[in-house]
Amino acid sequence: MRAARENLFHLIEPLLAHVEHPARYLDHEWGACERQDGPFHLCMVYADVYEVGQPNLGVAILYNQVNAQPDMSCERCYLPWKDMAGLMRERGVPLLSLEGAAPLASFDAVGFTLAHELIATNVLETLDLAGIALTSAERDEDDPIILAGGPSAWNAEPLAPVFDAVLLGDGEESIVEVCACIRDARSEGLSRAELLGRLAEVPGTYVPSLYDVRVDETSTRWGYAVPREGSPASEVVLKRCVGDFADTPALAQRIVPYMGIVQDRLSLEVLRGCARGCRFCQAGMTYRPVRERPAEQVVRCGVDGLLASGHNEISLSSLSTTDHSQCAEILAGFNRELEGRGVRVSIPSQRLDSFGVDMAAAVAGARRGGLTFAPEAGSQRLRDVINKNVSEDDVETAARNAFRAGWRRMKLYFMIGLPTETDEDVVGIARLAERVLEIGREELGRKAGVSVSISVAVLVPKAYTPFQWCGQLDPDEVRRRQQLLLHEIRDRAIRVSYHDASVSLVEGALSKLGRGGFALVRRAWELGCRFDAWTSEFRFELWQEAARDCGLDLAEVACEEFPLSARLPWDHTSPGVDKGYLQREWLRATDGVTTPDCTRKSCTGCGVCPALGVRNVIWGDRS
Repeated sequence: MRAARENLFHLIEPLLAHVEHPARYLDHEWGACERQDGPFHLCMVYADVYEVGQPNLGVAILYNQVNAQPDMSCERCYLPWKDMAGLMRERGVPLLSLEGAAPLASFDAVGFTLAHELIATNVLETLDLAGIALTSAERDEDDPIILAGGPSAWNAEPLAPVFDAVLLGDGEESIVEVCACIRDARSEGLSRAELLGRLAEVPGTYVPSLYDVRVDETSTRWGYAVPREGSPASEVVLKRCVGDFADTPALAQRIVPYMGIVQDRLSLEVLRGCARGCRFCQAGMTYRPVRERPAEQVVRCGVDGLLASGHNEISLSSLSTTDHSQCAEILAGFNRELEGRGVRVSIPSQRLDSFGVDMAAAVAGARRGGLTFAPEAGSQRLRDVINKNVSEDDVETAARNAFRAGWRRMKLYFMIGLPTETDEDVVGIARLAERVLEIGREELGRKAGVSVSISVAVLVPKAYTPFQWCGQLDPDEVRRRQQLLLHEIRDRAIRVSYHDASVSLVEGALSKLGRGGFALVRRAWELGCRFDAWTSEFRFELWQEAARDCGLDLAEVACEEFPLSARLPWDHTSPGVDKGYLQREWLRATDGVTTPDCTRKSCTGCGVCPALGVRNVIWGDRS
């Protein structure tokens, strides 16, 4: 029987004096929804500590959408840090929601945001602390319906046994429909199995328990999912997509935290989707099409949000903010409305061209800290392979314009392990960094203190990208190439940071695995893996032990190449991008042939618009 809904903050309060950052567990922040009377109750969970999860824009959007309904309420929950979790287990305190301090097990539904692959063990930790069975098959009739969505839902298979339903794509409309479906099914007295069958009929909703996994000569060793005979499940579940982005509320972040958080600023989503077509980028494929907000709406809602929250910084959020066709008008509007208020406007992503530099200058004012660009690869050949559509001249021109505009520090993002990469390409990263440094010294003089930092990630091939068939670079080879790059850096004004090969390996394995990968995640959690995205907490030896216990080799899993014709573990879900298009993009990558951005040229045939009945929505001229 479901736990009673009551405020149990009195159980948490005595623990606050004994934990780090007790403000993580306090409710009633300014802007939080105080009306939580339901009768339908959802709890949205970000399975990390409060200061990491609180600024998440996706959670904020869904929280507002559900609370805007007259007969629904939504509360939030974040995963307690290890000190609090230990005390809660010791004293028998269940995991509680933030707003009403109600047990998670008392909610009608609990929704998880899958922000990245390494959050997997935290999902299990959350359910265990809440006293909720880890898998859908183990839950009783009255247990909450466990939902999931978010960027990493595109290969949810390693966690598929956990979730009753996975919401694919934009959640603004689907979260309300799914909640209504659960509410109505409960009121009609339907069994849990009948309820899940009804959820499968809500567009964009994937119900894992209604699918069987088959392994045959057409598949990889992880098999493929097919609807169980007689079930209402679709062969392919298409994502939900909001066609009119301007018709959705632009201001999602209304809650002011009690403590410092990782992104302590007002965030405004100015556009959704990206059509640049970088072949390594999952978000660029799964968030299509491009839908911009009009400049007037962005400025008006941004000013309103600053007045309501008291923030002194606003971030214009998207995959490619400076691609917005009205970017210049937006920044001019903010500069006009916010003049003299001491409010900073930030752009998290700059185009690698003179326009990107101009837009960065428009928001920097007199402050010229560091400027960040992402060439991604050290040679033009490799940038063509990944479809970066950035030339050496673009990089040099952007750097020269930035230094002339007063910047003295430049940060460059790269990847290693890209398909067809050679040692020459790795050395090219060092040479490009040296060239940018040289340009800075030419423009500002050798005594100006010019510096360049480079951050080097490891390519993790992701579902629904043209590189989903690739194997990840072997971790020993990753380390060799990292050392090669370090050896090639000869100037102390160039600083290098790179990702841990072991962390990337676990991420790569979780990105490749099918439903059979749940055993690995569960065993890793049982061995003590928690907060795997935290450098201080990541325990590679435990992941290795878990893999051995499951008869797996992490490197073998992550580095496996899939045949181009194979049925993949995630083929039964779709962001609308045609698989044939991804296959063509992979073949064009191997030939070093680029594909243009369809918002600047003609349609490139990705298939999203006809599949979803949507289109790019551009308010100005992107050419």
